Amino acid sequence: MAAMAGASLQMAATRQCVGYPQRMSRLETRGLAQTKLGCSSCVSSAQPLQLSFAPAALRLSHVVTRAMASESQRNGPPGLPIDLRGKRAFIAGVADDNGYGWAIAKALAAAGAEILVGTWVPALNIFETSLRRGKFDESRLLPDGSLMEITKVYPLDAVYDTPEDVPEDVKTNKRYAGASNWTVKEVAESVKNDFGTIDILVHSLANGPEVTKPLLETSRKGYLASISASSYSFVSLLQHFLPIMNPGGASISLTYIASERTIPGYGGGMSSAKAALESDTRVLAFEAGRKGKIRVNTISAGPLGSRAAKAIGFIEKMINYSYTNAPLQKELSADEVGSTAAFLVSPLASAVTGSVVYVDNGLNTMGLASDSPSLSL
Repeated sequence: MAAMAGASLQMAATRQCVGYPQRMSRLETRGLAQTKLGCSSCVSSAQPLQLSFAPAALRLSHVVTRAMASESQRNGPPGLPIDLRGKRAFIAGVADDNGYGWAIAKALAAAGAEILVGTWVPALNIFETSLRRGKFDESRLLPDGSLMEITKVYPLDAVYDTPEDVPEDVKTNKRYAGASNWTVKEVAESVKNDFGTIDILVHSLANGPEVTKPLLETSRKGYLASISASSYSFVSLLQHFLPIMNPGGASISLTYIASERTIPGYGGGMSSAKAALESDTRVLAFEAGRKGKIRVNTISAGPLGSRAAKAIGFIEKMINYSYTNAPLQKELSADEVGSTAAFLVSPLASAVTGSVVYVDNGLNTMGLASDSPSLSL
């Protein structure tokens, strides 16, 4: 089941001058005291300026002109691009072209990353056949007009860490027939043998066999199965892939607001699994950061009508609720989550780790449902 799921970026002005070796010349305007400035962000530390008699347009022309980029900078790429060229990503949990995992893969590919995916073993044959026959070609279209290329698809069942963990009834299950090396340890070893290293690890996995049951009616087996598939699987993936991740790399997972707010109907221990995933994100950020210089974040995405999410049974109601009550009244697209993921694994987010980033049109900020009947009384 796809995780359903931003953060605010804050900019602060400082008094110190950093990164501007050239000092501005004296500002000469009518009625303006002459003062040398180190940079445009250092006005607060300079001598007081008498600006009251200078026309606004004149003041702006003198200051802004000197803050403009140099000629060489203007000739470079426009804006602030996300550049993942030369990076390799492994995305666990892509089984169709309809969920957040696929959208993340497309965003990373559009930024130049090489894409490897891990697909649940029972869904592997259908996914590879659809990919080969071009059924996903429309969904593979990238902004530059090319099609996303998936370098390799690996069979994966992240519920099992090693071959020794696989029970006999699963080994002999016909849905697993013909597949091999699909436990977490084996997949990590296969990727190492095929490519050596990766830079990006994405966890887009969640499953709760009793998700439609209230927590009070959830069995121990169902509860632990949710934790195993939806949160410990991330721990296991990072544990086994960390040795082949290049320093400076990044890992992300997908969570949901049910981790911290009560969402009736999202049961079977799934809310507990998402809470564990967010807690693990903070701990893993410290451990992976110290051990391998790897950043770890999770995206709390809003509801998406993916095929997997429809198994919950009330996803359309959650989408309608979000549209009505979120600060931004628009439908959330998978591409918006993909773009956030691309930012988080890029050098632009080099100081962001251990964070829960909300991408839900701001629904997480609301403490009151604006469409509640009680408000009309």
